[in-house]
Amino acid sequence: MNPALVFAVITAVLIPAHQLADHIVQTDADASHKAEPGWTGWRHLLTHVATYHLTVAAMLAVTVALLDLPVSALGLTAGLAFSAITHALLDRRWTVRLILHATGSAAFADRQTPVCGMYLADQSLHYACLWASALLIACL
Repeated sequence: MNPALVFAVITAVLIPAHQLADHIVQTDADASHKAEPGWTGWRHLLTHVATYHLTVAAMLAVTVALLDLPVSALGLTAGLAFSAITHALLDRRWTVRLILHATGSAAFADRQTPVCGMYLADQSLHYACLWASALLIACL
């Protein structure tokens, strides 16, 4: 099967998996405390990253099995590892704020209405990382 088709299918799985894992599976406590300093923040962050990637892995496993997609263990491992690392870094929030400041969007980082700038930037960066994860899964 063409790697481009595998990439398209994997991307089509990662997007709803992200929505489900980040907005439904994640608990209010994890969402509220994952960026806090110290052990409390890290505990909530690691719990969120674990439940997020269990959700993603389950949806990928079902799709790969039912559609008989030719993905390797190396590709899946690399893609999920990249996703987990980048998701954790972004969810500490300081990285998102740093990126927004570096790109000249400091005011957007502080905006709360009509949209939350930090949330939109966080989600955009997650999608960019999921794109890279899908490439790793499809190509390795």
